[in-house]
Amino acid sequence: MKRGMTAFQITALLFGFAFLYAPIALLVIYSFNASRLVTVWGGFSTRWYASLLANDQFLAAASTSLRVALVAAVLATIVGAAAALALARFGAFRGRLFLASMVYAPLVVPEVIIGLSLLLVFVALGVPRGYWTIVVAHATVGACFAAIVVHARLVTLDRSLEEAARDLGASPLATLRAITLPLAAPALIAGFLLAFTLSLDDFVLASFTSGPGSTTLPMRIYSQARLGVTPEVNAASTLLIGFVGAALVVAWACGLLRAREEIGRAHV
Repeated sequence: MKRGMTAFQITALLFGFAFLYAPIALLVIYSFNASRLVTVWGGFSTRWYASLLANDQFLAAASTSLRVALVAAVLATIVGAAAALALARFGAFRGRLFLASMVYAPLVVPEVIIGLSLLLVFVALGVPRGYWTIVVAHATVGACFAAIVVHARLVTLDRSLEEAARDLGASPLATLRAITLPLAAPALIAGFLLAFTLSLDDFVLASFTSGPGSTTLPMRIYSQARLGVTPEVNAASTLLIGFVGAALVVAWACGLLRAREEIGRAHV
């Protein structure tokens, strides 16, 4: 028989959620503070959101972050999916262990080391730091996360569908386009959103690889916070949280619709 949660388990669960989300809740609440002092509640107001929308530096940083995250996520998904496909479908080829090691390496290597390494590479090659160097840095890290998600999906797919397509005369490319990619679509979307979120949130890599005119939103928030946290910073952080939360809801809804479609096909 299943037993309900004990009082200790419920308390531990509530404490854990409070520890994780109470600071975020306070940040959101104080973004609507009418007072200029973030620690003194002066009443409800949206003045800081209006001030934020009139701040050209914040808007430029937000635009840079969104553009970097979008391009980096696309590149990370393509590279990660290719690596996952090689690991899941090409068997025990020469260099498989090396490829797997390189895919998982960014998960264990500190971002400071990755950022410094990329900085040295860009300096050695004479590449000016700016928008594209940030994109390359974020895509490098995001690709490993996308590869893990897509690989987990590919190894659980029913390969008989791919084999049936090949038996009917489909080429490997046609099988990939018509069978493998549609079945792996939820993982591709999840990998894209994960890489997008990681890029949007990154501060360390952008600090090493950015240049003049390529300040991202986390960098702008950090530089502003060093001079003193204001409700305007809280408003920017709240909008960022809301944007990421909306992306996660969309991803969850897409996954739910996909699961319902697969269940419907199974009952037909």
